[in-house]
Amino acid sequence: MRLLFLGDIMGRTGREAVIAQMPELRRKLDLDFVVVNGENAAHGFGISEIIAKDLHAAGVDCITTGNHIWDKKDIVAYIERDQRLLRPINYPDGTPGKGAVILQARDGRRVLVVNLMCRLYMDALGDPFAALDKVLKQNPMGRAAQAVIVDVHGEANSEKMAFGHFCDGRASLVIGTHTHVPTADCQIFPGGTAYMTDAGMCGDYDSVIGMQKEAALAKFVRKMPGERLTPAEGPATICGAFVETDDLTGLAKRISPVRVGGRLDQALPSVVSRRPALV
Repeated sequence: MRLLFLGDIMGRTGREAVIAQMPELRRKLDLDFVVVNGENAAHGFGISEIIAKDLHAAGVDCITTGNHIWDKKDIVAYIERDQRLLRPINYPDGTPGKGAVILQARDGRRVLVVNLMCRLYMDALGDPFAALDKVLKQNPMGRAAQAVIVDVHGEANSEKMAFGHFCDGRASLVIGTHTHVPTADCQIFPGGTAYMTDAGMCGDYDSVIGMQKEAALAKFVRKMPGERLTPAEGPATICGAFVETDDLTGLAKRISPVRVGGRLDQALPSVVSRRPALV
């Protein structure tokens, strides 16, 4: 199976780039399933019903989120109706929405997507290790689902890497979100799980993690309240990772960084088409 995961969409420029590029990415990479973190898609803070529907229409199979999930009030009702939009699994019982879901890839195979939020330097939620362990045991890869993708939304690299090892052999991909900076540690762990500490963001990198740099700099330099941070609106770089799994086990055979457009060095893996050649 061929999977694509894209990091946090930052504001208008990020979501427009993802929507515009998604059909071509699906074609070029011959993708079976796409997950995107959308928690900053609405002007940097949260996601709306309209944006979620636009991303689905463009070809995004599942949207994960994080600590900004509730910033737009309309999402509370909408998340109950859209099983393809997740919030972190370790929110308290009774919280609207789901933190894990099994969805169908384009050929009918099943993909389990899990969204969790770390606890170091983040909002205090329930134990994400226990929540993740429970859902992985209930839905073993290769039986309940042919692939498993885990979005680890967190600040501390050490905690995110710990989740990668915790899932090794039980997930196809464990990938971090939240810090908006793509890391250079794409790898496959000994048990066969693909891992990347942070997917980066889909947004303007001539910025401070996606926010306009002038206001962000003023907060650091003057240490005084200032204008509200707003997303930078220059050309966006789409960032994430491409993973190819073994059809029998669901374990990763390959992981490669993806960077398209904008300011960063470009990276797009080459793939061999699985479609029969036209005679």
